[in-house]
Amino acid sequence: ADEEVMPSATQNLSPQEEQEKLLEEALQIVKVQSFQMKRCLDKTKLMDALKHASTMLGELRTSMLSPKTYYELYMSVCDELRHLELFLVEEFNKGRRIADLYELVQYAGNIVPRLYLLITVGAVYIRANEAPRKDILKDLVEMCRGVQHPQRGLFLRSYLLQCTRNMLPDIAVTAGQRPEDGDVRDSLDFILLNFSEMNKLWVRMQHQGHSRERDKRERERQELRILVGTNLVRLSQLDSIDVSLYSKVVLKSVLEQVISCRDAIAQEYLMECVIQVFPDEFHLATLTFFLKTVGEMHQSVNVKNIIIALIDRLASFANRDETSGIPEDVPLFDIFSDQVASIIQVRDDLPSEDVIALQVSLINLALKCYRDRIDYVDKVLKSTIDIFSSRLKQEKVDGAVSRELLRLLKIPVDSYKDIITVLELKHFAPLFDYFAYDARKDVSAYVVNSLIEHSTQLKTQAQVDCLLQMVAPLVVDQPDQPAEPDDPEDFVEEQGLMGRIVNLFQADAADDQYLILTTARKHFGNGGESRIRFTLPALVFAAYRLSLWYYKIRNEDEKWSKKCGKIFQFSHQTIQALAKADMSELALRLFVQGSLTANQINFEQSETVAYEFFSQAFSLYEEEISESRAQLSAITLLVGTFERMRCFSEENHDPLRTQLVLASSKLMKKPDQCRAVTVSSHLFWSSHTRDSSEEESRDGKRVMECLKKSLRIAGQCMDVSAEVQLYVEVLNRYLFYYEKGAEEAT
Repeated sequence: ADEEVMPSATQNLSPQEEQEKLLEEALQIVKVQSFQMKRCLDKTKLMDALKHASTMLGELRTSMLSPKTYYELYMSVCDELRHLELFLVEEFNKGRRIADLYELVQYAGNIVPRLYLLITVGAVYIRANEAPRKDILKDLVEMCRGVQHPQRGLFLRSYLLQCTRNMLPDIAVTAGQRPEDGDVRDSLDFILLNFSEMNKLWVRMQHQGHSRERDKRERERQELRILVGTNLVRLSQLDSIDVSLYSKVVLKSVLEQVISCRDAIAQEYLMECVIQVFPDEFHLATLTFFLKTVGEMHQSVNVKNIIIALIDRLASFANRDETSGIPEDVPLFDIFSDQVASIIQVRDDLPSEDVIALQVSLINLALKCYRDRIDYVDKVLKSTIDIFSSRLKQEKVDGAVSRELLRLLKIPVDSYKDIITVLELKHFAPLFDYFAYDARKDVSAYVVNSLIEHSTQLKTQAQVDCLLQMVAPLVVDQPDQPAEPDDPEDFVEEQGLMGRIVNLFQADAADDQYLILTTARKHFGNGGESRIRFTLPALVFAAYRLSLWYYKIRNEDEKWSKKCGKIFQFSHQTIQALAKADMSELALRLFVQGSLTANQINFEQSETVAYEFFSQAFSLYEEEISESRAQLSAITLLVGTFERMRCFSEENHDPLRTQLVLASSKLMKKPDQCRAVTVSSHLFWSSHTRDSSEEESRDGKRVMECLKKSLRIAGQCMDVSAEVQLYVEVLNRYLFYYEKGAEEAT
């Protein structure tokens, strides 16, 4: 009978202390009995040594130790049994028949010591070659059925596997022949039977004891799982197993046992073991069968982890340098895609985040093994949309599902490092709609950051249109946008990104560039006042660069002049949108820059455009800018710009100059008036008209009038220190004109 030892009672101890005390008592007995055993062996008293060995092994009959503590006791006993094994090997070398001893140890009193001794002697018996090893192996594995206590049985069979690990027949199968000593089929029979019995014992642990101790039993089972998995490791170490034998015998038997046990812990662990221990070539040959089995597993098995582990293993195999990749005759992606779809359809209870995680693993497989097949990636994205349509009833996802979907969308962005390729994925952007606002904005920013990081240029109107529709949460207000405004710093950073990407809108032809800018203007124009201050200025400067591009290719395009006029019209409308949104200073600067750009390009309407832009800037100055410091800055900018203009005829030049001087003298603060009038004196000295070509106006009389007026204004200041400072500034200006040869400056 498989009875147990009852150690001395332990009271008032914590569970850990109790385990330590029980182990200490057992180890003390092992120490004493092993010492006696070795003394008997030294005196060649084998029968007495076996009695002490049996008493020592009797400690393994206990069921009061936890798996962890029992393992320590087991290892100590195994170390001592090694001495007995070495003695038996020496006896065999001296001519002793091991067969008699093999029969003898079977009369030991208790079954646990009897079987440990039988296995120890049996290992030597196999080495002695006194009988076919296949028969001894079969006898040993069958005899172990006598111990049905889960923990004791698992360690006993583990000992069997350990003692025979280098003795299993590993000869390839030969048609019509079966060697007397056995071939690899006998090893398979031995290991598979041992595996089957160990798995049954392991699963049986789950159903022992009170239901309230279920968590404890599951922890103990996890501690013992490696004992069962070692069987699969032994199978993988048999060199004579080929793909055919693996698929027809090994995998079939293992998966039958996995399915029949109907235990979630066992199924999940053993499937992962199969994935890890057997070669990639075996997995490729049995992929469909393996994945179908996954679909038949217990409802609580995490099939996601199993499939992901297999995909990661094969993807790594495909990318190893020493391999040629996935064989062409193995449609790896199609098999995984079909089987995953089947599992998702069958497993209604599969958590939504796990379903999306499976799609993540599929897209990883497609990108690692079939990088050039973007249709595979798009197929995964499409199936994800179908899953959302059929399984997930809510319009927006959140929590774990949202995080997995975010992972799914980031993978193509990170892998391709080219947003143009991502834009070719028809089903990429539609998945954005399943995110809530914040997540949608985050993934949009991720796409834009990738575009900027890799300096990917968008060369067509369609690409720009597609991108700006995709990242709409950064372009326009959204219906589901929260009422409270975004964090100001985050908002500025996001919109700064949108302004930067305009520089990446770069077509190969000027006409295409104009279409790109008009498309971007349509999107950005709907962004509201808070956004256009970041995006529209970038568009305006892009338009100015385009006008210079047309001027550069004027000999190749006879309509270049009209196209330049159209560009400035586009710029004018865009700047007016900023002016209407109360961004007067920004609009003024853009108008001024436009007049300078028109001045550089000698096209039909250059003077008209430059005049219009400059007059618009001046109007904004007069009507919208009221703060004194801003007024001084603006008038200084206008004067400096006008001084550089070359395209105005005298008819347009003179009234603008007069208006600038007049405006300078109308500033509210006297110091500002003085400085503005002083600066405006340059309009009479170094300004140009179209008719004067490169000659400066150099009207010394008018210059002196401005400087004298500046002195009068400076003299009206009540603050003495400010008055002195202004006199010094005007004096410096006098000296400037004197050095330039102005005769009146004396």
